[in-house]
Amino acid sequence: MKAKGQVFKYGDNVDTDVIIPARYLNIQDKKELSSHAMEDIDKDFVSKVKDGDIMVAGKNFGCGSSREHAPMVIKESGISCVIAETFARIFFRNAINIGLPILECPPAAEAIKAGDEVEIDFDTGKITDITTGETFEAQPFPEFMQKIINMNGLVGYINS
Repeated sequence: MKAKGQVFKYGDNVDTDVIIPARYLNIQDKKELSSHAMEDIDKDFVSKVKDGDIMVAGKNFGCGSSREHAPMVIKESGISCVIAETFARIFFRNAINIGLPILECPPAAEAIKAGDEVEIDFDTGKITDITTGETFEAQPFPEFMQKIINMNGLVGYINS
């Protein structure tokens, strides 16, 4: 499985309240909820993101609360993968549970710039910054986790 898209880049300690502000958590519709993704730090995100785009961040991405809303709105907005130096553990687990591919790769997270075009091969963990020609190696997911992601999350995997 592969992903290819334009990069949206963020810094360290992007918490779940920034990913989806708590004031919107009463919205039940995923599409409507995702229309507020990242708005407190990037007001243009929802108007510019396209299906397949990639999010890149620094350390401790997804820190804060344990709600699944944060990875869900990222995925629902069209982001095909999040690359970060590190993820908060609960965000990491929630992302897999809802079928959002994420990769920890500090060199890629540091080198890739906003607006770059990036391609990811999930089977090998190879990340290619098409804009610069640089390549990076992330640890690919074990086969069972790839199956969870490919089945659109844990519920789809269990029901298959």
